[in-house]
Amino acid sequence: MPLRLIFMGTPEFAVPTLLALADHGHEIAAVYTRAPKPAGRGMKLQATPVEQAARQLGIPVLTPKTLRTPEAEAEFRSHSADAAVVVAYGMILPQNILDAVPLGCFNLHGSLLPRWRGAAPIQRAIMTGDAESGVMVMKMDAGLDTGDVAMAERLPITDAMTAQDLHDALAPLGADLMVRAMGALSRGGLQLTRQSEEGVTYAAKIDKAEARIDWTKSAHEVLRHIHGLSPFPGAWFEIAVDGEPVRIKVLRCELAKGSGAPGDVLDDRLTIACGAGAIRILDLQRAGKPPMKAEAFLNGTPLKPPARVS
Repeated sequence: MPLRLIFMGTPEFAVPTLLALADHGHEIAAVYTRAPKPAGRGMKLQATPVEQAARQLGIPVLTPKTLRTPEAEAEFRSHSADAAVVVAYGMILPQNILDAVPLGCFNLHGSLLPRWRGAAPIQRAIMTGDAESGVMVMKMDAGLDTGDVAMAERLPITDAMTAQDLHDALAPLGADLMVRAMGALSRGGLQLTRQSEEGVTYAAKIDKAEARIDWTKSAHEVLRHIHGLSPFPGAWFEIAVDGEPVRIKVLRCELAKGSGAPGDVLDDRLTIACGAGAIRILDLQRAGKPPMKAEAFLNGTPLKPPARVS
């Protein structure tokens, strides 16, 4: 039996869930998302990916600045929804909103809770060297990702995965999981399990200050740091080109053979020594330039020993 739902989400990660719920016959009464922001060279207002998808589906879109007013609560209740689905909305739901739909608010979270509660679970899982990630459907409460869990799907993290790769794998996996959860909810068969108090970690928002590569770390740590920050904000280093420092973002790399002082260029293929072992850079982006393969970069900026990066 289809549910009448409010959908709340903002980035591209949330779009597959919105589309899947609509495709499976659930009635989306309204979509809540963040307000358009200036973007691009012209700094024109750009609607969020969720708003763009909702308008293509003909669903009413709301972009409130706050949900903490009586007016916001009244509007939320006016949709007469059975439940709300929340995917990376970007705004905390106060208790009166959580209580405003009879079956509750359900969040799709990109980690295996209670590990990586918070803002950047995909990035932190890769950066910390986790062997797996996943998605969970959780019934929301007033805490930060502390609600009871309904369903989960797991996914291995390989050393070749960037944050974008993991994001792109988890988004459709989460969409399918939420469809199954809402189906069970509509039948009265959704079972909830309290989160464990053990193994709690917090995925703090990514700070650009942590993006500089520390070549004194092991090659595996450097690789995971690079891939966890790819493509945004992008882990970076500096090299001297014609006597001037140039910032280079590394978007993809692999473990490589070789050793040397941290930051040493070991060959003419962009193999860089780390504190233990080495990495080879595969994809990169020079400041103000589009992403490119390492080979294309080296055609214009040859680098070989005894060059160093910092």
